[in-house]
Amino acid sequence: MIFNCLVPGMNGMPDDVTIGLETHIQLDTDSKLFCGCPASLSEEPNTHTCPTCLGMPGSKPRTNAAVIEHAVRAALALNCDLNDTIRFSRKTYFYPDMAKNFQITQYEIPVGEDGAITTRLRGQEQTIRIKRLHIEEDPARIVHKGGDIDSSAYTLVDYDRAGIPLLEIVTKPDFSSPAEARAFLQKLTRIMSYLGIYDPRSDLSIKSDANISLEGGERVEVKNITGTKGIENALNYEITRQRNLRKRGQSIERQTRSYSSAQQITTALRSKEAEEEYGYIFEPDLTEVVIDAELRHDAQKNIPELPDEKRRRFQEEYDITAEMVDALITSPAIADVFETLSDEFDDHMIGSFLTKELKKTLNYNEMSFADAAVDHDDLRVLFSYLADDKLTDRNAEELIREMVATGTDPATIIEEDDLLKDEEGLAEYVSSVIEEEQEAVEDYQTGDDDAINYLVGQIMQRSGGKVDPREAREQLEAELD
Repeated sequence: MIFNCLVPGMNGMPDDVTIGLETHIQLDTDSKLFCGCPASLSEEPNTHTCPTCLGMPGSKPRTNAAVIEHAVRAALALNCDLNDTIRFSRKTYFYPDMAKNFQITQYEIPVGEDGAITTRLRGQEQTIRIKRLHIEEDPARIVHKGGDIDSSAYTLVDYDRAGIPLLEIVTKPDFSSPAEARAFLQKLTRIMSYLGIYDPRSDLSIKSDANISLEGGERVEVKNITGTKGIENALNYEITRQRNLRKRGQSIERQTRSYSSAQQITTALRSKEAEEEYGYIFEPDLTEVVIDAELRHDAQKNIPELPDEKRRRFQEEYDITAEMVDALITSPAIADVFETLSDEFDDHMIGSFLTKELKKTLNYNEMSFADAAVDHDDLRVLFSYLADDKLTDRNAEELIREMVATGTDPATIIEEDDLLKDEEGLAEYVSSVIEEEQEAVEDYQTGDDDAINYLVGQIMQRSGGKVDPREAREQLEAELD
């Protein structure tokens, strides 16, 4: 399936841009894929290692059962057909990040095949076909000191990462623009987060290799693109690079390129390999894994309500906008808070606060809701004050900032910082501002409507945010008109 991307090409007509993604998701497991080493980086490089993950002669891998279960759940969530048995294979290549000179992956028989998910971009839905989902081990971490792969003084290798489990999700070439690829990665990340096998805010990584061609030309692979914003930037650059080559009458070579997020450019690494160059063979040290009825049943039972299902239900059950629903379901934890408290408070009030003030505060502190020392009961107290009209919006935002930053309970913060609404003092604030800001008062009375904003701001400043700005405006207008 090819979609036309309306970007002028050499002849002024739209280019046919064809993009496919291979996305690697680092799984949240305690141990590595084929040994008992911790699946994490240590402070001291090359300490979370053993003969197996270093590929030493005589060492024998053994499969991590939790990884199989994660992969089966992910495949089902992506609507893949599961294979009854799966096999691991050796992918042979020579590079410093693979001490044993081959990577254990799946080629001939992956976990799942022929899946699909639906993405939404600018109100339009698009079905993205999943070619396959398989398990593989992560190579070691390469550190280029003093620059990037082209300019570093020297290169170090940390084998702590070698053997950490990855899921690789390979799509069909169904994308026609960088924005579509980004929307897919956002949706994929959200699904994996709901499944509990990936945390977008953790140290776990999600990286993509993108295959791209213009007008059916040679396919170029761009490797190791991190994150959802990165995929859009890398593809935009690569489309522009290829288009400029064609404008100059130069051919596009089939090659593998690296993406630099710092410079937002791609650079050539090597000519593109064909699959047969990797010399795949079944891994002789690992037996086949049977995905039996019990494993399928348990995996299916452990799949929670996924984002699309939650969106449909929220739209039916709650009196909130579609935009607010979309914002809520980006975080399963925040969506759960909304559901828990929706019986007690106005849907729109708590939905608006959770998707605006709370998310803004969490993003500022680079936290997830799980990281913050704020629970459902704390938010229940905050919403009680709002529902009883005892807090202004400004002071409610100040309150959640302090709660997230310090973990202090809301009642204590309100008392210590004197945040409660000062309804009785509003008339006094209005009178003093009118008396002391005569120039702004005269501007308003002579037709300058913007002056009222300044006067309201003065009231908010003098009250420390303890009066409602809408009520302050109404009382000002009543006094001055």
